[in-house]
Amino acid sequence: MREFRPTRFEILPVVVKNLLIINGIVFLAQITFGDKFNLLNLFALHTWQSPLFKPWQFITHMFMHGNFEHLFGNMFALWMFGSILENVWGPKRFLIFYLVCGLGAALCHMIVLYYDMQSVVEAFRMLPFDQQEAYFYSDKLKLNEATLGASGAVFGCLAAFGYLFPNTRIYIYFLFPLKAKWFVIIYAGLELLLAIQNSAGDNVAHVAHLGGALVGILLVYYWNKNNKKTFF
Repeated sequence: MREFRPTRFEILPVVVKNLLIINGIVFLAQITFGDKFNLLNLFALHTWQSPLFKPWQFITHMFMHGNFEHLFGNMFALWMFGSILENVWGPKRFLIFYLVCGLGAALCHMIVLYYDMQSVVEAFRMLPFDQQEAYFYSDKLKLNEATLGASGAVFGCLAAFGYLFPNTRIYIYFLFPLKAKWFVIIYAGLELLLAIQNSAGDNVAHVAHLGGALVGILLVYYWNKNNKKTFF
């Protein structure tokens, strides 16, 4: 399939619609109850070395966002690319795809973060015991920085769209047409460059974006290769 040409197309299919609703409700809860109940500490993703890490954060962090712009950008991309994928695959397969991409993105991010945090762990261990106690659960400790957002799963959707419909034109800022395959390649290249640079003050999880895209491509390739008759 080279270009997406809809026949019976739902503008807002069931899984995408529910993901939009859940993300919106969670963001509202963050604004309303976030400080009171430490929602970031409980549900955003933390590195394995952090005392705030909990296994369920691999899932829950995908439904949290840092601000409205972060939420809107991810949800718009989810609707734009995810709706097409769900129409092609059906709700069950799309939901599996979305969650697997999110988990894969989180795992890639956590592996890189683990090595990045080694120097922080060593420095923390050298502090006097009373200072360790004071900073152990503090947000000021770099070890306790949170990662949140649906970006990894959304990048998986973007990569899958580019793989399945490479010649479909995407309009950048609604003005400049660019084929999906080039959009994905350029975007992935930029993310890779930013991940390598690892600039101070850059709090975007570029490795998670790349991880989500990689998992998305691999999953679509596997499904397409092993189930060609029923894939679309």
